[in-house]
Amino acid sequence: MADPYGPREVSKEETDSKLKAFDDIPLFMKSLPEDESENATIAALQDLLYEGTPDEIAANFKDQGNDYFKGKRYREASGFYTQGIDVKPTDTKLLTALLCNRAACNLELQNYGSVLRDCSTVLKQDDKVSKAYYRSAQALISLDRVEEALDCCDRCLAFDPDNQGIKTVRERAVKRKESKEKQERERQESLRKEREEKLAMQAAFRERNLVDIPKPDGSSNPYQPRFDSEDPSRKILVLPVFFLYPQHAISDVIQEFYEDTTFEAHLEQMFPPKGAVPPWDSHGEYVFKNLVVYAMTHRKRLFKVGKKMTLQDVFAVAKGKEGQPRDGLEVKDGCITFVVIPKGDEEKKWVEEFKKSRDE
Repeated sequence: MADPYGPREVSKEETDSKLKAFDDIPLFMKSLPEDESENATIAALQDLLYEGTPDEIAANFKDQGNDYFKGKRYREASGFYTQGIDVKPTDTKLLTALLCNRAACNLELQNYGSVLRDCSTVLKQDDKVSKAYYRSAQALISLDRVEEALDCCDRCLAFDPDNQGIKTVRERAVKRKESKEKQERERQESLRKEREEKLAMQAAFRERNLVDIPKPDGSSNPYQPRFDSEDPSRKILVLPVFFLYPQHAISDVIQEFYEDTTFEAHLEQMFPPKGAVPPWDSHGEYVFKNLVVYAMTHRKRLFKVGKKMTLQDVFAVAKGKEGQPRDGLEVKDGCITFVVIPKGDEEKKWVEEFKKSRDE
């Protein structure tokens, strides 16, 4: 049980609420309202705030901004520097300090465009203000505009060669430039290899009579044709292959079918007696010795594929006859499709339906 006579624990929300109440007391206000106030005390303080010459008023705002900046309250500090700028001081050094200080606040607040605008205003009046170059360079690095950042540093070092802050920023800009150049070299090299790979694949497709039919909206297939990485001659293709079982409207995908591998090597491991019975084969028809494979060409030719044939053998058979339009197997969205079906009535039925739909 809490001690009824001891101090009561106060929640954060209650503490914030009580502290906020002080903002309405003139003595504790963080900043005065910009509009005229009916409160006599606030009105008097407002008059005091703007009492004096523009330079005196601006200097007062600068001092208040500096106090807030030291406390890392950058937004409030920026507000005071802005008020100092707005009174239009005639002392150019004072105006320069206000602009540079506001740029420092915006640098902390990551308002890099505002940093560059204030520093540009300063440098138009005096092109030998090191702080303006320093803060501009920092903002430009943050915006990844490293060439411009280096230019700022070099302009400053031309008249202020011992400025350690500028030297440090310049080192950062040089490192970032080197990093960007390295990334660009790597990107260009990657693009070059990608172009070479694409041209090599196109040549391989032509050689194998393959007809590429990409998806209009881009590929969704995570597996794509590639060259065998263990073959230095880059002569063996590896392709994704669909085995379609039309009577069950289902399919399997062989993610990597090496073109010099036989159909037997895959089917024998997939179906009984060596493989497991597919859960959808309720009649036990899909047994290795009982299966036939069909291939369809781009021009709708249908032919039976022997189990001991390789993909290379099928590519050769699919080639169009001399004097006829080009033909071959289709590679749709990176995959070649074959129909796998049990021998007998189902096979005959499917072949008849295929020929009927082809001739329509």
